[in-house]
Amino acid sequence: MKGFIVIAVILSCFLVPVPFAYSHDDVTQVPACKYCGMNRETFAHSRVLTVYADGKPEGTCSLHCAAVDMALNIDRDPVQIMVGDYNSKTLVDAEKAFWVLGGSKPGVMTKRGKWAFSTKESAEAFIAQNGGVLANFDTVIKAAFEDMYQDTKMIRERRAQKRKALDQKK
Repeated sequence: MKGFIVIAVILSCFLVPVPFAYSHDDVTQVPACKYCGMNRETFAHSRVLTVYADGKPEGTCSLHCAAVDMALNIDRDPVQIMVGDYNSKTLVDAEKAFWVLGGSKPGVMTKRGKWAFSTKESAEAFIAQNGGVLANFDTVIKAAFEDMYQDTKMIRERRAQKRKALDQKK
């Protein structure tokens, strides 16, 4: 009976996804955002790591690309969403983070910034310097989806300008 319990405990460890296993080395495991190609280490202050119920992580450069990922993976249930703290660049639980929505500093892949902070004090200090409002995760993820059309349009226009500039250099 004792052996059965030990085996059951060991097996249950393999059946339950462990989101934190990815959080310490997420940039090495997922170095670039698969949606825009941006380097996740360069954008460590805005990166997102979504761990789905199947245990597989999806790393993105920003909340914008994380929203794209969630929309495309509608049948996969996220069990944890972690985001880079703006100041320390360490991953924090997106639902426990203190978010700043808007302000004068444009976001990553979005015009309306959506920045995460591990403490309320650091979020308020950012607001004092850059504007914006304190928000929770539900508010900013909703804003990411609301902004999707304008942000995608902006990204396409910027990429077209870059292609045109490269073509003119040839």
